[in-house]
Amino acid sequence: MVLLDYIINLSIFSLLVSTPLIIRSFINLKPLKQVDFWVGLYGGIVSVILVALSFQQNGYSYDIRYAPVILVFAYFGPAPGFITGIFALTSRLFSSGHWGPAIIGWTIIMIVFSLIHLYTKRLTPVKKSVILYGAYLFIYVIIIPIIFNVFRDEPFFHFQYLLFVMLGVIIGVLLIESYLKLYRLNNRLSEMYKMVEASESKYRLIAENTSDLIMVMNKEQSISYFSPSHEHVLGFQCCELERIELCKFIHPDDVTKFQMAILKMFEQKESQSLEFRLKHKEDRWIEVESRCMPVKGEKEAIENIVLISRDISERKKSEEILLQSEKLSIVGELAAGVAHEIRNPLTTIKGFVQLYKAENSSIEYNDLLLSELERIESITSGLLTLGKPQAVQLNVIDVRDLIENTLELLSPQALLNNIQFNLQFEESSFMITGEKNQLKQVFLNIFKNAIEAMPQGGDIQVNLRKGLTDECIISVQDQGCGIPEELLPRLGEPFYSLKEKGTGLGIMICHKILKQHHGSIVYKSKLKEGTIVEIKLPLAS
Repeated sequence: MVLLDYIINLSIFSLLVSTPLIIRSFINLKPLKQVDFWVGLYGGIVSVILVALSFQQNGYSYDIRYAPVILVFAYFGPAPGFITGIFALTSRLFSSGHWGPAIIGWTIIMIVFSLIHLYTKRLTPVKKSVILYGAYLFIYVIIIPIIFNVFRDEPFFHFQYLLFVMLGVIIGVLLIESYLKLYRLNNRLSEMYKMVEASESKYRLIAENTSDLIMVMNKEQSISYFSPSHEHVLGFQCCELERIELCKFIHPDDVTKFQMAILKMFEQKESQSLEFRLKHKEDRWIEVESRCMPVKGEKEAIENIVLISRDISERKKSEEILLQSEKLSIVGELAAGVAHEIRNPLTTIKGFVQLYKAENSSIEYNDLLLSELERIESITSGLLTLGKPQAVQLNVIDVRDLIENTLELLSPQALLNNIQFNLQFEESSFMITGEKNQLKQVFLNIFKNAIEAMPQGGDIQVNLRKGLTDECIISVQDQGCGIPEELLPRLGEPFYSLKEKGTGLGIMICHKILKQHHGSIVYKSKLKEGTIVEIKLPLAS
C-alpha cells in the first residue's frame, strides 16, 4: 500500500513538473517579470499537492515534498527555494502532528541548501541537484532515525522513502533537462531558419534583379533553374525554358563547342569561360559570355554546373566599331604617305600619254591607257579624301532639296539603264545641319550603287520621313540582285567591294562622312530580293 502511495506521488509530481514545460513549448509566452517569485509559488503549490497525497505512519506524515524544493534550489536559487520550502512546511504542519522534527529538519535543510548554493554557483543544475539531494539524505538520516528515534528499527522504510524522493528528483531533472535541450535546439533551429530565409531572400533578391543569366545544369545537361532575368534578356518565360532543352536555344554552330566544354568540366572539375549565342523569342541571336563553375557534391564528384552569362552584344558592336575606326585610321595614315607619292608620277605619265595620243591618234591602246590612269587617279583621290582632314563648313540645309538635286545629276545615267527614281516624303522640308557637298557625295555613292545593282532596269524607291527621336530617315530601296546577309557586316571595310571594278572606298567614305555628321547607315538585303539602305541624320534644332 505504501509503495502504491509513492507511485501515485511520483506520477502526480511528474505531471505537475511537465505541465508548465509543455504549455511553454506550445504557447510563445513573453518572459515573466519576477520569475523567481512565480517559480517559487508554483513549486510551493506542487509541494502542497504532494503533502495532500501523503500517507500517515504512526502519526508521522510521509511524502516527496522535498523533491520540488531540491529542484527549485538547484535551478533557480535560494529565494524561490525558500518560497517553495515555506509552502511545503506550512502544508506539512497543517496535515499532521509532530511539528518538532518537521520544523527542525526544515530549518537545517534550508540553511544547508543556502550554504551549498553559495559554493556551487558555477556548477550545472544537474550537479547541484545531486549535491543537494546528498545533503538532504545526510540530514534526514541524522535527524529522523538517529536524533528523533523515528522508526529506528525499520531501516527499509526510510530507505524506501529516500529512494522515492531520489526518484522524484531524477524524474524532475530529466523532464527539465529534456525541455531545456529541446528549447535550445528549437532556438538554434529557429535562428538557422531565419539565417536560411535571410540568405535565401538575399540570393533571391540578387537573382531576380540581376541582368546576368543564371542557370544550374546537372550531369544530363538539363537545366534545373533559370533566373528571372532570362525573360528580360531572351523574352522567354522561365516556365517556357524549363520545358525545352537548352541546346535548342543555342546557335547550331555553337552547340557542339558548348557540349564539349560542359563534358570537359564534369571530367576535369575546372571552371571555364565560354562565348556562344542564345536565341531570342523574336528569332534573333544574343551573344553571351558565360562563366561556368562546377559544384561538387558527395565524394568530390561534380553534380551541377552553375552558368552565369552576360549579354555582350553591345560590347561586340563596340569592338567592331573600334576595329572599324582603327582600320580607317590605318587607311588614313597609309593614304597620307602614299597618295602624294603616286600623284606626281601619275600626272607625268598621264600628260605624256595624252601628248602621244595627240601625235598618234590611230593607236587603239591610248584610250585604254588613259581610262586606267583616270581610274588610278580616282583611287588616289579617294585615299586623299580619307587621309587628309576635310574643311567642313556646316550650314542648315534641306535634305529633300539635296536629294532632288542629286537625282537630277543621275537622271541621264538612270535613263540609259532604264531605271526610274520614285521620291516620296512625308513633309515639305527636312532641315539638318551639315556640309552640303559631303552629304551629296554620300547620296551619289548610294544612288550609283543602287543603279549598278540593277543592270536589267527597274524602280528605286527613295523615302524621306521623320524618326521618333528628332531625326531624318532616308530610305533607298532597289530591285537588284541583293547581298548575302553574312556579307553585310563587311560593307564599309577598306578596299572591300562586291563590284568587279570597285575600289571599296566609296562606302567607306560614306561611313566617315555620316559619322562626322553624327548620323548612321544600315543595310538590309537578301539575295534576289533587293537591298534597302537606311540613313539617319539628326534634324536641326
